[in-house]
Amino acid sequence: MDAVVTPQIQKMPPVEDGDLVVLPPDSVDAGTQRCRLGPAVMEELGLKLGSPLLILLPRGSCLCTAWPRSDLANGYLQFQTTCAGVNLINYDAMKLSTQPTPQSENSYAGFNINLMKLQCLQRMKIKPLTCPRLKRLSVKVLVQSSETEPIQYIQELAKELLMGLYVHEKHLVSVARAGTQIQFIEVEKVNSGSQKAGLVTAETRLDLSSVQTVQKYRQALRKTPSVPLGGVEEVLSSLKEMLTVPLHYPGSLKRLGLPCPRGALLVGPPGVGKTQLVRNVVQKVGAALVTINGPVVVGSRPGESEENLRRAFDRARAAALDGPCVLFIDEIDALCPRRSESGSTPENRIVAQLLTLMDGIGSDESFIIIAATNQPDTLDPALRRPGRFDREVVVGVPTLQQRFRILQCVSRGLPLSSTVDLQTIAEMTTGYVGADLSALCREAALQAILHTAQGGAENTNESVGQEHFDRALRLVPPSCLRSSVGVADFQPVSWERIGGLEDVKLKLKQSIEWPMKFPEALVRMGVRGPRGVLLYGPPGCAKTTLVKAAASASHCSFLTLSGAQLYSPYVGDSERTLSQLFQQARACSPSVVFLDEIDSMVGSRGDGHSGVQAQVLSVLLNELDGVGFKTTERRAQTKTVLTEGEEQETAGERRMELQEMCNKDVMIVAATNRPDTLDSALLRPGRLDHIIYVPPPDPQARLAILQLHTQKIPLNSDVNLMDLATQTHLFSGADLENLCKEAALLALNEEGMDVSAVQQKHFLKALERVSPSLTAHQLLQYQHLFSTGLSCS
Repeated sequence: MDAVVTPQIQKMPPVEDGDLVVLPPDSVDAGTQRCRLGPAVMEELGLKLGSPLLILLPRGSCLCTAWPRSDLANGYLQFQTTCAGVNLINYDAMKLSTQPTPQSENSYAGFNINLMKLQCLQRMKIKPLTCPRLKRLSVKVLVQSSETEPIQYIQELAKELLMGLYVHEKHLVSVARAGTQIQFIEVEKVNSGSQKAGLVTAETRLDLSSVQTVQKYRQALRKTPSVPLGGVEEVLSSLKEMLTVPLHYPGSLKRLGLPCPRGALLVGPPGVGKTQLVRNVVQKVGAALVTINGPVVVGSRPGESEENLRRAFDRARAAALDGPCVLFIDEIDALCPRRSESGSTPENRIVAQLLTLMDGIGSDESFIIIAATNQPDTLDPALRRPGRFDREVVVGVPTLQQRFRILQCVSRGLPLSSTVDLQTIAEMTTGYVGADLSALCREAALQAILHTAQGGAENTNESVGQEHFDRALRLVPPSCLRSSVGVADFQPVSWERIGGLEDVKLKLKQSIEWPMKFPEALVRMGVRGPRGVLLYGPPGCAKTTLVKAAASASHCSFLTLSGAQLYSPYVGDSERTLSQLFQQARACSPSVVFLDEIDSMVGSRGDGHSGVQAQVLSVLLNELDGVGFKTTERRAQTKTVLTEGEEQETAGERRMELQEMCNKDVMIVAATNRPDTLDSALLRPGRLDHIIYVPPPDPQARLAILQLHTQKIPLNSDVNLMDLATQTHLFSGADLENLCKEAALLALNEEGMDVSAVQQKHFLKALERVSPSLTAHQLLQYQHLFSTGLSCS
């Protein structure tokens, strides 16, 4: 019997299992599979000397052989973890165990499982096993470093180290004490019928599936589950395809005489998920990830930045020795700006160093560089040529269907009520990126919590409803429209808030609202929506309010620009501002760009204008023709097989698909009260297709406007709105609103602050004070323009 060094129980509080007390193993048993039990326990379990047994723990199991204690005490248990489940591993101890060291009496051999973790076990069981001699065994070998011996030698050495040991399927066998390169052997499959464990003998055939370093194995065990991404399936598959071939099949490319692609550039606005997309695709292809951030690379002393870059590439090369590796450079535009525009010598040296490192990647080095940026035009052109960043993948602002998929992913953990319609929310969130939609769901959940807290304890199980999303939509704007050109913040306007003008409302609905809400009807009839709409008419006739109502009803992005925002004292600044406006609108399509008072922005070239107005007009004509770059990725036209429970969503999916097909462009809406000063090139079909005349209100329209503006004004019974509508000839909508306000103020002035209603005499006195803003001569001019064919609607 081997000598036993009795441990001090006070050093490690024991864990009780019925009548057994777990103690640290003896140092003389290190590297073996012995489990020390009392003779009474062995007799009770029917165990003989060296019989295999399985110790079942809540986090895994351990395969041992039964041995009696030298002091024959029956109340204690000591066991080795030479062959144990992966879940029992201590990651830090495993890292240290790559350097073989003598085992202390208070640590387990093999994985050095911390006994403090065993103290929290609720129960452990001992199960005797019947282990036959194995005929075949499939294993994975974990080595200390990537510089190993030939595969045949490792296979023979692994079999020699396992000889005479009992092994269990999905267990790790620690062989670090042997002093070889092999540290652990993972048993992948035991071919012994229904048995999951057996004895390795000389007749056992050992199949080696792979060789891996301990460090990479630890990283794989610690890998966090991937975050589900919605709406970027095609980009994900494209990146996966681009990485799989050069990382896993470099020999095939070499046989075909093709060079391996070395880099990919992800382009897209902030918040679309570029970084998370790279992490997901790297995890799917089974590659290691080395990340470079711009602020971390840039150093203070000369040459430190280049040294940090070289160190990062060295880390990638070292990781590529164990398997495929991806070097990810986030925000590369901050690291490598255009050298012609940057007069900074350190930045130029960083760009030159990165170009040198990318060109120095050998054909046998299995790692690829991926960079991400939201400003591709600021990058140095030398980076964007083939051989460096071979492919550019554009991840644009999510489309309607993509927003619906993202909402499904980010709201998966929310208790949504039956009133929530994610398709409606997707239609209302034009211009929102993935980060915005995640913030929207988080804000809706917070609104539900606040509503529950205000309602009391009886509403503790309230779920997130549609009203919570409506409140969150007012609090979370799209990030692409923050601090950008042309952002308009206005309260939503309904069609009912506009009195009269029924014909104009119908034409605007046909031009703007119908193509966005009912695309299937227009496709069925072979009708295409207009490119632009021009509203002209006298001042104060609700042209701007009509456009706001159309944008509110269409649930699209709304951008506006005035002459004061457009013109700048700097040369070329006005043209650049207009181009940025249209670029922003294309990124957030479907969108409406409203150019109010367009006559003040552009004039007619026939009038001799050759300055800034002519240049702005040229830019506007090009933008109306669709000349520009739209940041959106390729879309797959694959059909998905729907289950029985998803068939009801087919109509909604088709409607969203048709909306994407029809609403890819930007709708231009312009307003002016001087249409005769506009250039004729703007008014041709294909640019401003529909030209709509907004006339002054007729008597019926004036009555509707008066009724609308007196809804919140208490009226006396003698007030006759029809009579007032008859007397307000040449009054515009703005004049009628002013008339109602003036009558209310007169009532307060004459009757005192306690007046209860406005009388007819107050309106008549207000008519004497308020004069119409329109003249008969103006109306004759507009009627002449309308009759001579300026209007095509």
